Amino acid sequence: MKRKTLTQFLIEQQREAGTLQPQLRLLIEVVARSCKAISHAIGKGALGGVLGSLESENVQGEVQKKLDVIANEMLLEANEWGGHLAAMASEEMETIHLVPNRYPKGEYLLLFDPIDGSSNIDVDLSVGTIFSVLRAAETASGADVSEQDFLQAGQTQVAAGYAVYGPQTILVLTVGAGVHEFTLDREIGSWVMTDTNIRMPGGKREFAINTSNARQWSPEVTRFIDERIAGKDGPIGTDYNMRWTGSMVADAHRILKRGGVFLYPRDVRQPGKVGKLRLMYEGNPMAMLMEQAGGAATDGEQRILSIEPSSLHQRIGLIMGDPAEVEAITTAYRE
Repeated sequence: MKRKTLTQFLIEQQREAGTLQPQLRLLIEVVARSCKAISHAIGKGALGGVLGSLESENVQGEVQKKLDVIANEMLLEANEWGGHLAAMASEEMETIHLVPNRYPKGEYLLLFDPIDGSSNIDVDLSVGTIFSVLRAAETASGADVSEQDFLQAGQTQVAAGYAVYGPQTILVLTVGAGVHEFTLDREIGSWVMTDTNIRMPGGKREFAINTSNARQWSPEVTRFIDERIAGKDGPIGTDYNMRWTGSMVADAHRILKRGGVFLYPRDVRQPGKVGKLRLMYEGNPMAMLMEQAGGAATDGEQRILSIEPSSLHQRIGLIMGDPAEVEAITTAYRE
C-alpha cells in the first residue's frame, strides 16, 4: 500500500474534502516541521546540552527546563514569518506574541504548550508538544490583536494536535474531520500516516491518575477511584489497570488508542486554583481530539469545549476518555 504523507493528507483535505483553508494547511505544516526539530533536539539529550533546568520560572511560577525554552523559541521562530498567523500564545509566556511588523499577517491564532511533561526529560521518558488553532476575529489583524481575541471557547478551534516524543515520534491531528496519526520517518524526514479516523475503544477498564494527590481529591473522585481499585470485589465487579507517566500527552495518547479514562481533577491544595492543567494549551486541544475520536471531556461539571475562558492561563480540572466513564464521574459530581 502506498504510504501517505502529512502533506498529501492536508492537500487532500484542502482540495477534495474542503475542510481545510490554504493558510491553515501551511500553518499545520510549519507546526509539524517545528515538532520534527524539537524531536531532533530531544533525541540528542545530554549530547545536545538540552537537559537540566534553568534558574528562571515561567508565568505559572514553575522552574523552566532548558528544553521548555528551546522548544518555545523553535515554535515562535518557525511560525512568525509564514504569513498565516496574526499572533501566538504559549504556556511559557506571560502574554501573547504578535507577529513582527516586518512579516505579513494571517487570519489564525496559534496556542501551544512547547514541552508537556518536561519533568520527564532528564530521565528519558516520553514528553510531547500540544497545539491549538483558532481563527482571529475579522477586525483583529497585526497590532490590533489582543489577549481577548484568544479567549474563545474550545468549540471554536479549527485544528488541534499533539506530538509524542517517545520510542517513535508521533503527530496526532484533527482539523475537525476525525483524528489522524502520523509517524516521523527519520530516514526520509517525512511524517507518514500510520492510523486514520481513530476511534477510541469503549469499555476498556483502565484509568490514568496521579494517586499521590489522593489526599486532596474531592469525595466524588475518591469514590470513583476506590470503586475501580476494589476490582472484582468492589461494587463494579471488574478489575481495572492504572497507568501514569507524568506526561499528559503520553497518558492521553494511550487512552485515545486503547480506551479508558484520564483524570487530573481539581483538588483542594490551592483554593484559588480550580485545577492544574491549562484550559487554552492543554484542555481545549485534548478535548477536541477526544471528542473527534468518539470520547468525551469535562471538568467534572461541564463540557470542556463549552467553557468560556476568562484568562489566557486559566486552569481547570480535566477528565476525558471513554464517554461512559466520563459520565460516571460527572454524575457523581452532579449528585
